[in-house]
Amino acid sequence: MPKPVKTNAMRILEREGIGYQAHSYEASGPVDGVHAAQMLGVDPARVYKTLVTRSTGGYCVFVIPVAEELDLKAAARSVGAKAVSMLPLAELLPVTGYVRGGCSPVGMKKAFPTVIDESALALPALFVSAGKIGVQLEMSPGDLLRAAHAKTAPLILTKE
Repeated sequence: MPKPVKTNAMRILEREGIGYQAHSYEASGPVDGVHAAQMLGVDPARVYKTLVTRSTGGYCVFVIPVAEELDLKAAARSVGAKAVSMLPLAELLPVTGYVRGGCSPVGMKKAFPTVIDESALALPALFVSAGKIGVQLEMSPGDLLRAAHAKTAPLILTKE
């Protein structure tokens, strides 16, 4: 498979001296994260999706495992908001500079408060979008936290 094209996220990581490994897979359009993990041959628990929300205070970014669902109440608590709601798809590109299926927590148009689910800390490395459909970045959770200027919190909706 050819070497992935450089994305804005990759350029930022390189500029900040943060190590990563790029992985690409064939995708003709947005692919759900579980399918992307399968195409990469990795456990879906190691592949994280980037979700963008809005609240009265502005936009926030949450990064959770692809097979999980965001707990909106926990997400709001983590950023000190009363509530957050998912950003409508039509607003994703204008707000972040990224499209659905290729939204990276690194390199958005503006810096937004970013929270990564605490489960990431138990992993030696995780995968997040490189900012282009079909390209994922593998890096340590600590490096992702530093690159995204993020913090961690419990964000996954518990199924009872």
